[in-house]
Amino acid sequence: MKGLPVLWLLLWLSAVYFVGIYVFVGGFLLVRLEVNRTSTCGDLLEPEGGSADFCRGQPRFKRAIILIIDALKIDFARFDSSKTTPRHYENKLPVLEEVVSSRPSQGRLYPFRADPPTTTMQRIKGFTTGSLPTFVDVGNNFASSAILEDNLIHQLGQTGRHVVFMGDDTWESLFPKKFFRSLPFPSFNVKDLHTVDNGILQHLYTTMVGDDWDVLVAHFLGVDHCGHRFGPDHPSMADKLTQMDGVIRSVIEHLQNDTLLVVMGDHGMTDTGDHGGESLKETDAALFLYSPTPVFAESNSQNEPNVVPQTDLVPTLALLLGIPIPYSSVGQVLLPLFQEKTAGAVAGLSQLEALWINAKQVNRFLETYSSMARDIPPQRLSQLKDEFSRLSSDYLSSLREGQSPPSQLALSLQAYLTSVRDTCRSTWARFNPVKMAAGLAILAFACLMCLVLSELSQVLIKEYSVGLKAPAALALTMGVVVAAAQLLTQGYVEGVWCLAAGAFSSELLFFWRFRRVNSFTVLKNGTKVSKYSRWLTPCRLPVAPLLIPLLRCASLLSDSYVIAEGRVVTFLVFSLVLYIPIQLNWNGLLLPPSPDPLKSAGLLPPSGLSLSTVRKECTTLLGCVGLLISTLYLSLSFHGCREEQGSCQPSSFLYPLSRMQDNQLKNLHYVLSVISLGIYTSLLRHVLCHYGNLNSSGGTVFTARWILPLLSVCLGLHWAVSATSEDSFRNLAQLIRVAQLALPRAAYCLLGLGLSLIWIDPITVFVKTRGAASSRTPAMPTPCYRASTGISPQAELHHLIPQIYQHMRRSLDDSELSGGTEAPNRLTVEAYGLGTVYSAPLLLFCGLLGMGLLLLHPEGMAASFLLLLLEMAALLHIHASSTTLCGLHGTYSGGFNVPWTPVVLWSLAATQFFHATGHLPTFPSIQWGAAFVGFPDGHTSTLLPASLVTLNTFASHILFAVGCPLLLFWPLVCEVRGISRARTCGVEGGDAVMEMRLRENPLQFSSSLLQLSARYLFIHGVQVFSSVCAAAILRRHLMVWKVFAPKLMFEVSGFFMSSVFLLFGVMLVLRVDRAVARWFKNLMPDASR
Repeated sequence: MKGLPVLWLLLWLSAVYFVGIYVFVGGFLLVRLEVNRTSTCGDLLEPEGGSADFCRGQPRFKRAIILIIDALKIDFARFDSSKTTPRHYENKLPVLEEVVSSRPSQGRLYPFRADPPTTTMQRIKGFTTGSLPTFVDVGNNFASSAILEDNLIHQLGQTGRHVVFMGDDTWESLFPKKFFRSLPFPSFNVKDLHTVDNGILQHLYTTMVGDDWDVLVAHFLGVDHCGHRFGPDHPSMADKLTQMDGVIRSVIEHLQNDTLLVVMGDHGMTDTGDHGGESLKETDAALFLYSPTPVFAESNSQNEPNVVPQTDLVPTLALLLGIPIPYSSVGQVLLPLFQEKTAGAVAGLSQLEALWINAKQVNRFLETYSSMARDIPPQRLSQLKDEFSRLSSDYLSSLREGQSPPSQLALSLQAYLTSVRDTCRSTWARFNPVKMAAGLAILAFACLMCLVLSELSQVLIKEYSVGLKAPAALALTMGVVVAAAQLLTQGYVEGVWCLAAGAFSSELLFFWRFRRVNSFTVLKNGTKVSKYSRWLTPCRLPVAPLLIPLLRCASLLSDSYVIAEGRVVTFLVFSLVLYIPIQLNWNGLLLPPSPDPLKSAGLLPPSGLSLSTVRKECTTLLGCVGLLISTLYLSLSFHGCREEQGSCQPSSFLYPLSRMQDNQLKNLHYVLSVISLGIYTSLLRHVLCHYGNLNSSGGTVFTARWILPLLSVCLGLHWAVSATSEDSFRNLAQLIRVAQLALPRAAYCLLGLGLSLIWIDPITVFVKTRGAASSRTPAMPTPCYRASTGISPQAELHHLIPQIYQHMRRSLDDSELSGGTEAPNRLTVEAYGLGTVYSAPLLLFCGLLGMGLLLLHPEGMAASFLLLLLEMAALLHIHASSTTLCGLHGTYSGGFNVPWTPVVLWSLAATQFFHATGHLPTFPSIQWGAAFVGFPDGHTSTLLPASLVTLNTFASHILFAVGCPLLLFWPLVCEVRGISRARTCGVEGGDAVMEMRLRENPLQFSSSLLQLSARYLFIHGVQVFSSVCAAAILRRHLMVWKVFAPKLMFEVSGFFMSSVFLLFGVMLVLRVDRAVARWFKNLMPDASR
């Protein structure tokens, strides 16, 4: 078998896809240019002019306490006395309502709206710098790096203020060595509700009574972690909010007159406790402001905002504390905190003075940014500059003349600040059309290359023997040339264009070389025709199977279809499955052909065409179709819900058992999960036993016999421990914590050991060698089959290979004849499981990997993974039965090639079970709890948790990609005697030797494996290309950042995981092939002795 050409061609194809995606994303998701300048006390002077230091003025407040309650949504903070039976998260913070209603001049409560993405790191960055995040910033939430832009923490330190921090350790990585004193606590373990909060409470009140601080920041995490673990409507949420109510009361009681209290949430949460997107439930947090002395007007004025953007907190706090506004802030001061007119007894700025300083700072940032980035439209930039010049002239002239500024000036300044923020928000969603076009071109050619490889794989394996040296050399050369040209013209190198040039040139070389090598073929009549014309014609490309992916790709252009993608893909799979028996019946393949009266009566039909044989295959086919339809229907019970689907209720199986409050329902779910896990394990072992693959003593058999059931036991015990509350068994709390750590880690070790053993020793064949018959029974003939312990008679008859190989049998016979051995004394070699030598380790590898991925999911997903296994089995048997029926009627002429229909079904099933395992192409739906399976105390780095979450999210893509070669093997596993000659393409022999036919035809084996892999990559690649086109075409669509951009990111990530694990599956097949070759080489001398 030519394994290396197959592997290198697939590696090259994947690399070209990756480059195309990278180039497009580089033009679609650009990071905002950061202005690394800082404000100083001498920059923003008071309106009267002069050279006085701004920071030396008398601030409104000398101190501030900022309590950040992570995920404190506005619904948690509101109080509704009319609700007699409030939910667990309602009416649990009465202190806020008491203050607002009884002391309205001292406290206010506002909705506090965050800009998406609503992840903690981006929110901290937003309300300390006053800048707006970009979409791609969400990826940095796993790897928080220091904030380089000017921010409140830097300004406080620059002006000599002492900032004390305690709580979420994310602040330490964002502001390293910026705090006067810091008490960070580990934040990444979402199952830990108390460590961070209790740590803060141990130091909060003692710090408040001291005089060595100016600003105290405390970031509580219990509410956010409770939402992630249990959801908002849970008794634990009520307890946590009640605790926060007590904290706020105590802080208010100890507050001094010169101190401002800020209680805020950084973001909200959905009904399932998640966040990260841009729905109002995720963006609308709470903001509570309180001062022991009156600071607000008694009655609400026209300046009272309905919603406070988070960026507005930055200039407001800066001016209230008497420090410069951070340089890059685009926020607007919150006017109710400033006096309408400067009062002699009250220190601080008036509303108009604050607006003027704010507008001057924003205008300075706008001028600096526009000179550096040059991406703001010139006409819009000119309008903003003219507007500020007019407002500045009106304000300063009124001051010089000693007159009161115009009454509309404040409103005009507010409108100007809003316009600047809106302009920046629209500008920072900018695109690079050249990069996007280049990425689209590379992806389009990559899809075309996949199609060429899939249709002409055998020609490529034969004639493209020089490998990829020339394309690699050309790509490297073009990359160097482009880099040199950039250095000469620009003075710097942009690597993305070097990669684009290399990928595009290698694609063009592929098409040019293939056209030159394989331009013509000779037909039977002696004429020459182009080979391209033979496979590009509609009759060569199946229209119906490829119509389904076309409809799927077209649906990606509609936000409604993307929102309902789970049901859309399920319907497409259902439609294509029904197409298979309909097509077979249309072609007359579901019944034996009627005898031809024109043929000689003495010619009998082949024995394989008996009515019972065809009826058996038809029954198998229709039964598997029914099984697959049942799995499709049941899989809909495990779908999640998007925020746009208002009336949708997510499946209860998506929640971990620890979140369920009904013990009876919890026990029912646990029993169902354990039963599903047991059936999953039993089915795998039954298939391997049925085909005689559990009789040898190799590593793979050891894995199937011992590691697989032990892993199942670990999973079941882990689910039981995870569902047990430590409060229920206080005496066993320490044991429960140890079990939560030990059981999943033991499962990880078993999984790693099992996968390693399969890779190291993949052979599952048991060999018997016996000599001449005993002299005491000379009349007894040598039996052709000999039963072994543990093998049923049916398996003995159908799935043993008595003669290992036809040509090997002949070589043994020839060796014995040449040695003068008599026929009665010849050796008989029996091999158990040789017919499934390729599929058995691959099937076990997929099953074992599936159990490892199940460990990262909620317990209720065990039933979904069982449905996934059943759907895989149904697809394989439908493919095998349809192939067998075609072979029985003599209409199958594809050799070992896998048709388009099963490949399309296999790829669509990966997307279907992405949704059937509770996932959605949205950031709030990411199951972050997977990062803590086996690591309840958190992680020291971000690589491992990010990897666990990625494996959890794309589990279905991984399993279907690794198992893709099973589509090549399964028709051979289920072959019927009578179609052997058709599948071996002329090689004689009527025995059902199953997968050994692949070794008899190594060239066809290689080409078929390449064709199958290229077709699978093509289907997924076309979906990525369609998603890229949708993002490019609809980049100005209202739903681009809510629907199309997240869908693009998930589609790209799914393609990456699919291609990587498809390569891993191909490598496993090549590893088994080498092991089989070595096994034959070692066996033949032993058999000859």
